[in-house]
Amino acid sequence: MVASVTSLGRNGLYDWLIQRVTAVILASYTVFLLGYLVLSPDLTFAQWSGLFGHTAMRIFSLLALLSIGAHAWVGLWTISTDYIKPAGIRVCFQAACGVVMFAYVVWGVEILWGL
Repeated sequence: MVASVTSLGRNGLYDWLIQRVTAVILASYTVFLLGYLVLSPDLTFAQWSGLFGHTAMRIFSLLALLSIGAHAWVGLWTISTDYIKPAGIRVCFQAACGVVMFAYVVWGVEILWGL
C-alpha cells in the first residue's frame, strides 16, 4: 500500500469515510437551515441573529464549517492527484488550496464567534 503524506486521512478508506461523514453533516446543516427558512416566512434580522446567537447553533455551524474544509480538501486532493501529473505543480496547487481553505475556516470562525 502506498502511504500519502498529503492526504487528510491515512489511506483511501479514511478519505472516503471523511467524505461521507462530512457530507452527512453538511446535508443535515442544509436541511436544518432550509427547514428554518421555510417555517419562518416572515423572518426578521432579529430572529436570524437570535438563531445564530445560540451556542448550539454556533457549534453546529462550526462543525459545518470544518466539514466544508475537510470535504473540500479530500476532494481537491483527489482531483489534483488524478489530473495534475507534474509533482511541482501539484504540490503548489495543493499548498494553495490548503492556504485558501485555512483562511476561509479562520475567517468563518471569526465571523461566527465574533473574535
